[in-house]
Amino acid sequence: MVSPLDAVPSPKIVVAPDSFKSTATAAEAAEWLAEGVRSVIRDAHIVLTPMADGGEGTSSLFEGERICLPTTTAAGRLTEAEYTFHAPSKTAYIDVAAASGLPAVDEPVPLTGDTYGTGVLIADAQTRGAERIVLGLGGTATIDGGTGILVALGVNPLDQAGYQLKPGGGALEQLAHFDTAKVNVPAGAVEWVLLTDTTAPATGPQGAAHVFGPQKGATRDNVEVLDRGLARLCEVADVDPATPGLGAAGGVGIGITWLSTMLHGDSSHVHILPGARVVADSNGLAEQVADAALAITGEGRFDGQTGTGKVASVVGELAREADSVFAVAAGRFDEQPDEGTIAVTLSETDSVREQLTQAGAEIAVAYLNTSTVQG
Repeated sequence: MVSPLDAVPSPKIVVAPDSFKSTATAAEAAEWLAEGVRSVIRDAHIVLTPMADGGEGTSSLFEGERICLPTTTAAGRLTEAEYTFHAPSKTAYIDVAAASGLPAVDEPVPLTGDTYGTGVLIADAQTRGAERIVLGLGGTATIDGGTGILVALGVNPLDQAGYQLKPGGGALEQLAHFDTAKVNVPAGAVEWVLLTDTTAPATGPQGAAHVFGPQKGATRDNVEVLDRGLARLCEVADVDPATPGLGAAGGVGIGITWLSTMLHGDSSHVHILPGARVVADSNGLAEQVADAALAITGEGRFDGQTGTGKVASVVGELAREADSVFAVAAGRFDEQPDEGTIAVTLSETDSVREQLTQAGAEIAVAYLNTSTVQG
């Protein structure tokens, strides 16, 4: 049991974790980490700033009405999904993971999974008055290049013989052209803001299929099929596959970019942005960290993808800019963070709350020891 210490009077501590997949929301993670910190540094001034990077939980961090409606999962099964609609700004915040995410499918569907269910949410948002769609790209079970969204918005991908392709990225190699006779013009013509949690391009060794395919259940052969399919989609859509961030969410940005360009004549209505930075700007994280003694973040796994736009990398950058101590709590560390970072691996207890509370306490003790050493 850690005993309370009072070596540093009333330090300001910012707690800004990502969600821990399906086990803790970002808000819960922040609260529980702070609970652990406060058990050690009782007089700390703690600011909770839940974060997201475009993945699961991003839309819930924005202001507006939470809309829930029936839709389909990546496997085509009926489900319910939520998004946020902010009427004053005519903006809808939608996570692709809400309908098309990995947790919603019982078995991996790398070749056949599609984003149709996300398209249903997009169409619904437009009917409520949304003129801007902020789409969080991350945590999907799909590698369909956004073609499921296109189908939901009235665009049908066809093969050379004129037959509609089967759902999913596994059929994209056969793509010849799109049937746009029934396209939902109002929905497709909105302003698109695509929040990415990666800088990965659409295709190639660092692309959507090779990097994220195995996480979604793709075998080595599946990966090659999917990569060729995305390359074909980019060719037909006249989209540059090397565009940074286009590999997010199984290439969703490819279909969105094609649709918007087809309707407007150029891609000026599509904005691909780093999700964690956008959320940080929205919730004032930079301002909070600027005068903080300690900035704490957390995520399920700290690995090679962390530095490509994940929450931990952004919080770390802000902490370094502010000369604040930086700490990370993670379920596992596949890579070591930068020197000087306080890194705490979550314990193996069954309770996520207990894991995060313990991690917060460990971080607080390590911070106090660091502060004492530095004087």
